[in-house]
Amino acid sequence: MSKPCILCCAITGSVPTKADNPAVPTTVSEQIESSHAAVEAGASIIHAHVRNDDETPSSDPEKFALLKEGLEKHCPGVIIQFSTGGRSGAGQARGGMLPLRPEMASLSVGSNNFPTRVYENPPELISWLSSEMQTYEITPEIEAFDLSHILQAIRHHEAGTLYGQLYVQFVMGVKNAMPVDREVFEFYVKIMQDRAPNAEWCAAGIGAAQITVNEWAIAAGGHTRAGLEDNVRLDRNTLAPSNAALIARAAELCEKYERPLATPAQARDILGLRAAT
Repeated sequence: MSKPCILCCAITGSVPTKADNPAVPTTVSEQIESSHAAVEAGASIIHAHVRNDDETPSSDPEKFALLKEGLEKHCPGVIIQFSTGGRSGAGQARGGMLPLRPEMASLSVGSNNFPTRVYENPPELISWLSSEMQTYEITPEIEAFDLSHILQAIRHHEAGTLYGQLYVQFVMGVKNAMPVDREVFEFYVKIMQDRAPNAEWCAAGIGAAQITVNEWAIAAGGHTRAGLEDNVRLDRNTLAPSNAALIARAAELCEKYERPLATPAQARDILGLRAAT
């Protein structure tokens, strides 16, 4: 298989802290340094959240602006993808950084259960976030926590309400949401192939399942995500020393399945992204 594989590094997220793993980058400077190492290990997309000084989640556009500036300077060419996830803010605050015009942003198109709460994505918020991404020419990465989210993404794209090319990420392993299930994964892939044959897809596994889902996605011809947002360990007894170490594991799987690593330029071409500004 010769199709380049896009590796996305989810560097921080909203949940893990330095108490979980000291390598979790929570300040902007740490995030830039960690991203640089992940890019050197093979990542072409940096999926970014920001944190407050006390490590709690933030949706502060000024922090996103500093992070974007630093990534552009120290990781030239990398694709920057901002999170509009619900742990960092409520309502339209979740999209307050979109006027910064990153090339990509995450978008959830449905609600589901998380470990201790409901992850709410009401239709009116989905419509507003989608509209903002249209305005600023930001390609969404659809974060699908359930089959209905994949089907909704396809419907939204067919209706013209999503900017750019359709790109869907299967998120598996979140407690109370979709478990890591090979039969379900293969069904997801078939749905994408049958109903959105011109789209691209990727997959992310949470916790110990990260490496399992990485391998499924790479072997099946999709793209994949790794990083300390989703998993802070190399194995049960070993903390991951960095985001780069988790990306390097995925890169080794690409070599195993004869998938070249996509450069940022190749990833832009595969995903049909606009030129960065």
